Amino acid sequence: MGRGFERHARTFTVLTFVSRLTGFVRDALLARVFGAGVAMDAFNFGFQVPNLFRRLFGEGALTASFLPIYTKLDRDHPETARQFAGLMLALLAILLSGITIVGEIALYLIRDLTSTPPLAMQLLMVMLPYMPLVCLVALVGAMLQTHGKFGASAASPIILNVCIVAAGLYGSFYAANAGFGPHLEPVPHIEIVAWSVIVAGVMQLAWSLWSLRHHKIRPHLDLKANWPHMKDVLVKAVPMLLGLGIFQVNTFVDGLVASYQTTVGPTIFGIEYPLPPGSMTVLSYGQRLYEFPLGVFGVAIATAIFPALARESNEPERFLGTLRRGMRLSFFIGFPASVGLVLVRDHLSAAIFQGGKFSHEDVQKVGFVLAMYAPAIWAYSMQQLATRAFYAVGDSTTPVKISVWMVALNFALNVTLIWTPLGVGGLALSTAIAAVVQIVIMTRIMHRRFGVIMDGPTRASFTRTVVASGIMAAAAWLASIAFAGQNTWTWSVAATLVLAGVGIVTYVTAARML
Repeated sequence: MGRGFERHARTFTVLTFVSRLTGFVRDALLARVFGAGVAMDAFNFGFQVPNLFRRLFGEGALTASFLPIYTKLDRDHPETARQFAGLMLALLAILLSGITIVGEIALYLIRDLTSTPPLAMQLLMVMLPYMPLVCLVALVGAMLQTHGKFGASAASPIILNVCIVAAGLYGSFYAANAGFGPHLEPVPHIEIVAWSVIVAGVMQLAWSLWSLRHHKIRPHLDLKANWPHMKDVLVKAVPMLLGLGIFQVNTFVDGLVASYQTTVGPTIFGIEYPLPPGSMTVLSYGQRLYEFPLGVFGVAIATAIFPALARESNEPERFLGTLRRGMRLSFFIGFPASVGLVLVRDHLSAAIFQGGKFSHEDVQKVGFVLAMYAPAIWAYSMQQLATRAFYAVGDSTTPVKISVWMVALNFALNVTLIWTPLGVGGLALSTAIAAVVQIVIMTRIMHRRFGVIMDGPTRASFTRTVVASGIMAAAAWLASIAFAGQNTWTWSVAATLVLAGVGIVTYVTAARML
């Protein structure tokens, strides 16, 4: 492989960067149209359910257990690999379609028992079919990555963002032509946005399958010929599904905690709930901002390095060298991103979200949540890489065991910190603390299992990264003085661009000098 994963990481990074930009356009539009209130809380709550399944099935246990086996089969027995991949596609489609049907029936029955069903439940019923679509997209993306094609999976979110933007613009500017008046009311408008998610899912799957067409992978149900490989996937995936399932339920609970007033009511056990309506939206927008560098760089590195680690799993020295290189690169990008986002949190939040129904007060709430998430971006990035390192050597249980303990820690912090002055920021801080603790534990285990991770060159690289980030922070802080007290959208955009520019130039210069 040589340094092939860095080339694939660059491809993935560029396309993911574009998709994140279109995601910001999507969020900026929705924030201005709906503000931080009940409609957006309901949409974010409903949208997170298919995304949880995407992380669990599409990008989680099944993909992680499937990819190393498929990679080795494709290297040694290409025809067997194609048959195996076709079976995986068929079985995943059947399984997830069945879960979707059961989920829709359950939601329908619950809705009939409720005199006034919450908007969140209605939107969840609309968007639940996106779950099998996006999971299949992720599985096809894993197949394409094995063949050195990272573009389709990285560009797929662009389709979703464009569809949502189109639905938002329709309700805001073009509804009058359809006889709805100058604009739609929030509820029918957000329902149109929800339906656009389903349209996007169909288009994403069609695009992914079209990109896979040259590899002649056809869905089928011939279990007999492919059972040994399918058994390997299940043996590795089941413990991961259990562990990731717990983690994803915890993530779902985080969302429920944030949107409790919207989905349940204003009190809990007769006590006024500490988080107001709009908390789910504020939390979601804070996540979007910290996930930008994580998705563009952290996930890109981990995704691109995974096939290399899988190929080198039986060559300890090469495996360890690739892993160290990935850890250094993750920290080199993740740590200054943590520092930079804390510095520009308010200006960046205002530049993207402020306007229309999204007030300056809402912006400050997003900035505060971002300040709680951002300090651990480096940990989130390295956690992605460490998890894939364990998966590459066929160890699916160690990350699960660690995740279960981190779920308990995160939940305990959640239900404690929301009652403090941190409010919704407590949910973000809980996530950050758990991520730092998790990567420390994972690194110590990798050190015992694989060899010395933090060797001399790696420690020196980390130290130079911290020093360069400190220089960057000082330069950005001095530049920020010129924008103190300016709250308008124009000044926020200018401040974001200037501070980002100063930070990038300073960091790159310091890194080169070091």
